[in-house]
Amino acid sequence: MIVHHFEEENSLLNQFISELRDKNIQKEAMRFRKNIERIGEILSYELSKTLNFSNKVVETPLGKKKILLPENNIVLCSILRAGLPLHQGVLNYFDNAENAFVSAYRHHPNNDDIFDVIVNYLAAPSIENKTLVLIDPMLATGKTLENTFKALEKHGKPKQIHILSVIGSIQGVAYIEKVFPENTHLWIATIDQELNNRGYIIPGLGDAGDLSYGVKL
Repeated sequence: MIVHHFEEENSLLNQFISELRDKNIQKEAMRFRKNIERIGEILSYELSKTLNFSNKVVETPLGKKKILLPENNIVLCSILRAGLPLHQGVLNYFDNAENAFVSAYRHHPNNDDIFDVIVNYLAAPSIENKTLVLIDPMLATGKTLENTFKALEKHGKPKQIHILSVIGSIQGVAYIEKVFPENTHLWIATIDQELNNRGYIIPGLGDAGDLSYGVKL
């Protein structure tokens, strides 16, 4: 796996990350969603540099101009519900992309620290020979991304795979390196050192879905 970790660089991205983490600022749900969206835009711009480009001719009112334009057929796949603000940021840049949505959640059958990731809804176009972009803001254990990718197998085999995340854990990154093809690209803003017993990122930022859309029952 090729990991693109942007916390190691000096950029405005760190400002948005700091506001997502700040327990006082993150109380503003609209600002929280907007910061995730902006991070999605930045990661999308960086990802775009790795796509396939070809020369196209654009006709202006005064003449013609050759310009390099991306030619990939892109499918964006977001994991509900926390992935929606990040999905919007990516879609702002890849506005001609097809879209897929997966509902995945952690199931604690015994109400303890042991859990399974359940995928119970999938709406997706064909991903055969296309560029698949998996969108999940929190890469904690990596099991959600693994199960999502497995659920998409019946829709074809992608030509390229990219994963976009806001915050991950070292353990989660190591896990998906084992279960995804080796030429997969991970685009991630920041990586934290540990998970707690229930598989949440520490220090992380809390529950991205709840902070974006309100506490669920």
